Amino acid sequence: MQNKVYTFLLLLALSILSAEAAKVDTLVIQSPSMQKTLKAGVVTPDGHQKKKNGPYPVLYLLHGYSGNFSNWLKSTPQKDLLQQMADKYQLIIVTPDGGFSSWYYDSPVDKASQYETFITQELRQEVESKYKTISDRSGRFISGLSMGGHGALYLSSRHPDIYTAAGSMSGALNINSIAHENLLKSIEAVLGPKPENQELFRQSSVVHMVPQLKASGVKFMIDCGVDDFLIEDNRELHRRLVYEKVPHEYIERPGAHTWAYWGEALEYHLLFFQKVRAEALAQ
Repeated sequence: MQNKVYTFLLLLALSILSAEAAKVDTLVIQSPSMQKTLKAGVVTPDGHQKKKNGPYPVLYLLHGYSGNFSNWLKSTPQKDLLQQMADKYQLIIVTPDGGFSSWYYDSPVDKASQYETFITQELRQEVESKYKTISDRSGRFISGLSMGGHGALYLSSRHPDIYTAAGSMSGALNINSIAHENLLKSIEAVLGPKPENQELFRQSSVVHMVPQLKASGVKFMIDCGVDDFLIEDNRELHRRLVYEKVPHEYIERPGAHTWAYWGEALEYHLLFFQKVRAEALAQ
């Protein structure tokens, strides 16, 4: 009898913990700008369902080239990483679908690739209508890896009224210098042929957008592994930001272009965003 009581109490405790754990939803969003349906993961922290709790800050977390919305939920070495981080930092994490190779641009040549509009407007409005979010820039952050690192800095500098801070992990920050055949073709598919659009390629590269980054007032964090093939582009952006006296955090750590690195990087970004929000609230 005593063992049965202990077993019941243990199961009850586990059920309570499970009920209080972060929850993962899959949003299905109709994009008017692209005339197609896309998905996004939404991780809500424990307590989000309780009426007295919230509103919560939101992190939009972007995937890399050839990825999709589920990468951040499935590919990190620690499979429940986003759930743990949502609980620990009491924020909502949204993982948008950025297409196979959209580079998060509104393409001037492909009407089915309008991902700047999708991320900054359509998805954001959907999230804010369905979840208890802080619906002003003080509660919105954006970060991402590789193509998504570029996307986070690019989108935040173009929409400083939406985001208060942005981060890049192993960011592909110089679109203009990419020569790899498949990657170059993917960029030409959204920006047009490079020979005829050289200035657009340059203007669309974050490393050449320092004036916009400086004017935006957004707080930036740049993070890259020393063994990453993109390290020199990250160092170059860091040098340019230092030269132009643009406040930012810059981190180099051991590591390469891998999920092991990005899985560890996420908490550094969340700590940075937490600091930015605390400083804003203190003013």
